Amino acid sequence: MPRNLLVGPLVAAVLALLGGMPAKAEEAGTLLLRHGNGAPVAAPRLAADAAITVSGPTARATITQAFRNTTSDWVEGTYLFPLPEDAAVDAMRLVVGDRVIVADIREREAARRDYEAARAEGKAAALVEQQRPNLFTNAVANIGPGETVLVQIQYQQGVRRSGDTYSLRLPTVAAPRYNPAPPAVQEAAGGRPAADPVPDRDAITAPVLDPARHAPVNPLTLSIDLKAGFPLGRVESATHAIAVEASSERERRIALRDGATAANRDFELTWTPAPGTSPGLGLFREHVAGADAVLAVVTPPVSTAQAAALPRDVIFVIDNSGSMGGTSIRQAKASLLVGLDRLRPGDRFNVIRFDDTMETVFPDLVTADEAHLTQAKSFVAGLEARGGTEMLAPLKAALRDADPEETGRVRQVVFLTDGAIGDEGRIFSAIAEGRGRTRLFMVGIGSAPNGHLMRHAAELGRGTVTLIGSVDQVADWMRELLAKLESPVVTDLAATFSEPAEATPTALPDLYRGEPVTIAARLREARGTLTLTGRIGGRPWRTVLDLSQAEDGAGIGKVWARARIGEAETARITGRMTPEAADAAILRLALDHGLTTRLTSLVAIDATPRRPAGARLARTDLPLNLPAGWDFEAVFGTDQPRTPGPAPILRKAALTPTAAGSIALPQTATDFELRLMLGAGLLGLALLLRGRRVAP
Repeated sequence: MPRNLLVGPLVAAVLALLGGMPAKAEEAGTLLLRHGNGAPVAAPRLAADAAITVSGPTARATITQAFRNTTSDWVEGTYLFPLPEDAAVDAMRLVVGDRVIVADIREREAARRDYEAARAEGKAAALVEQQRPNLFTNAVANIGPGETVLVQIQYQQGVRRSGDTYSLRLPTVAAPRYNPAPPAVQEAAGGRPAADPVPDRDAITAPVLDPARHAPVNPLTLSIDLKAGFPLGRVESATHAIAVEASSERERRIALRDGATAANRDFELTWTPAPGTSPGLGLFREHVAGADAVLAVVTPPVSTAQAAALPRDVIFVIDNSGSMGGTSIRQAKASLLVGLDRLRPGDRFNVIRFDDTMETVFPDLVTADEAHLTQAKSFVAGLEARGGTEMLAPLKAALRDADPEETGRVRQVVFLTDGAIGDEGRIFSAIAEGRGRTRLFMVGIGSAPNGHLMRHAAELGRGTVTLIGSVDQVADWMRELLAKLESPVVTDLAATFSEPAEATPTALPDLYRGEPVTIAARLREARGTLTLTGRIGGRPWRTVLDLSQAEDGAGIGKVWARARIGEAETARITGRMTPEAADAAILRLALDHGLTTRLTSLVAIDATPRRPAGARLARTDLPLNLPAGWDFEAVFGTDQPRTPGPAPILRKAALTPTAAGSIALPQTATDFELRLMLGAGLLGLALLLRGRRVAP
């Protein structure tokens, strides 16, 4: 089929979704951004579609972003967007009219130079850069007047499993992040400036709309082809209303019930086996690049041994910063109260709260008796969201262990936050340096938690992560987490391959009830055995897997490479690898497997200049929605203009404590959302007709 026939229906439907081209920049919900002292510039409009295919243990996603220029200027648009923290981003296509430009993976600086040169020459170009493992920017240059261009991004990820529940999560909005201020003092040694805790603060900051004054933007449509590999039971979403169509006992097709949704909360899908069905051992392989990639997902049996439960020292840390305003602080407080109620006689505890200050309820650990619990609950009940998110000091305080040689008590930290910070590296380093015997359990709060921070902090802290998206989930998810805290862990885990293999993780973590052992490896050929050993409830446990019996899987090579890259990043942060050695390993893996990383980017450049010589190129940052449930004033302050007019400057005092910290706030009319939603059905239909593919 000709390319224009494949692309045409999508473009037409996107135009309907985007509401058509207004006659004037001031009309029909145009988003205006003021840059410096210049005149307001109309931002491109954005619509997105996510098409995901789940094949057993992995998922392949195609994200199509449509940028619509509603002005008479040539425009460059930059969009900050999230992806799953384990996403292996490996492909991009730029579609301009009937032209399809396939992206190349290049070293980051080279890709940036090539993009900037193409932009200056008037060529259509797109650049995808990783700012964090779960946060990316997409820059699209030379969008013509009245034109729509499409950027199609693809990635591979693993499906998560806990017990008999499988899950897939798609972030849809990059939440505003608190960036600690650069040091104002010089280092004593040599008089050099201290390092900026967030050197890329500009790259991870975008305009944010106040939902009280602006209709949602960036509508998203979504469909999932679920091929579980076993008879399915429940298929549901706790975050969105969905429609589920049964193709067979093992397959489901899922779509958003309302056709389109505002990009302001994470989407999560969960599924379970049919009653009476127990999926076999999760062992899969893929032959790629002359070798076999293997993925093993094995859930150890639940111990029946009645091991004596050791008394616990539990430190609860709760984030009450401005980003936790609205429903998030209510979720966090409810979660902490559930945790306090589950403490047992003999346990000790303390509570730490933080914003840009910190406070502890008690000077030291206290016994979990009625008087102390009542005092702690009263303290929690009075918390309000305000100020910045200075996470480092309370984390270090919680990890500080007065008796690191103690063996008769279990020491645990339960950390409740949305993770909306930009200095993740400092947090990871502090955990690696100070964890000692402590186990760190991260509880992600709200509609758009920072999954990269949550999962990596829990991995480094040898604990688990729990994501709570609504107050309705608090009781169930906290009960499950606290059962893990109270249950004997699977310890001394080890994996041994009978054949030479590059396996990840190299050091297996402790496991908690219902959690699987997940190992990815690359071998010359999937043969021989994988032996897993450990101790459950104090008793030895061992299982042997025959690799030749592995089922065929898709995308396992990408999952393995992404996991190896993550392990190299961790080794760099914790000092197990020098920065030079880690960067060399990451760059080799990224280039060999075509992945976007901290050191590599995807760039697509058309060969022919299209912007006329001398024509002005307006540069704009596309605005984001505030995550659902957040309180705009608690995050950004109350000194915002309330009258219509040119785009006001938004002072981010609550997010970045510097006088220079400001971003432009878009303006929009209130009928924009209606026009977006009216076109949503047409977009979904067009995507279905084109078979979710763009011709190569």
